[in-house]
Amino acid sequence: MKFYPYKRLNRPITLRVTSASLKLPDNTRDPLDTSAYSIPQRTVALGVAQHEDWISARIGLSATLPPGATDPDAPWSGLRVLAVLADGDTNVRTTVDLRQDAPDSKEWSGEIEVLRDDHVGRASLAVHAVAEIDGVRGRSVTETDGDWTVDVAAEEPLGGLRLDVKQASFSRSAREWLRPYADAPWAVDASGRLPLVMINTDVEGFSDLLDGESGGIENKIHELLVSQMATDVWTAVFHSAVGDLEVEPDGSPVFPTDWRGEVLREMLPDVVPGLRVEEALRQVHRRRTGDSGWVELQTRVHYAVVRRAGASKSLANVLRALQQMNREDSA
Repeated sequence: MKFYPYKRLNRPITLRVTSASLKLPDNTRDPLDTSAYSIPQRTVALGVAQHEDWISARIGLSATLPPGATDPDAPWSGLRVLAVLADGDTNVRTTVDLRQDAPDSKEWSGEIEVLRDDHVGRASLAVHAVAEIDGVRGRSVTETDGDWTVDVAAEEPLGGLRLDVKQASFSRSAREWLRPYADAPWAVDASGRLPLVMINTDVEGFSDLLDGESGGIENKIHELLVSQMATDVWTAVFHSAVGDLEVEPDGSPVFPTDWRGEVLREMLPDVVPGLRVEEALRQVHRRRTGDSGWVELQTRVHYAVVRRAGASKSLANVLRALQQMNREDSA
């Protein structure tokens, strides 16, 4: 917990991504649809349009400040709301001012530009409100309580998890491990540098449905399929992460430093709620390697997976679309 020698707001800023577009080499812009970003996952996936040569991305932002931020009698002046994009891999930091939507409004909006050459993977996006307090400028008033992730390569906004997604004929693939799964629509390999999702082109029409944008019920089915794939991915990567942990001499598990560590930090609060992630990891490790408790924990694992895959939302969207079709057919 941080302590400040001045009064601050005790509630955080709410940040939403409202749009995203890519600037291409011919200076045209390709607006990305809403599947490129996920509010529950706080993630923007700029690889969704599968452009290999895009130059920059423009991300629209909307921030809601908590009550009291713009009160006339607030103990600060010169309030500014800043969006900050930070990349720890490349040490690039981009800051832009957001604009107040109306006088005295708690809503602020704007855009931030993401240069492709400045980033290799994921960057963190946060919003800070700063002001002059007691004659000192730039003091923090409040900020977002959780960063968004901007991933320049991911094709689906699956939280902080980067994926390698490829398509192949499973029955004729040079990857021999795929051939036994020739009748499966997809397969997940969580043993490499990045989790690999293979899409089976032998399943007639499946790739077209995943890639298509035909609208209507097809879009809802696409969304449901993607969430089901995400469920399988999150399940596979979680079990891969907990199944190959290094341990200290005293038997305590160590967080992996690659994507496996990110997966564990993302999921453990739902798998073992109410504990710090370090203690949650120790408990999961004890259950997996001990005599009891591992099977019972699988319900919590499944719950954590379903939340991150957005399965409930996707299913609800399909059901609403089917109900609408039934009403139109009976009209």
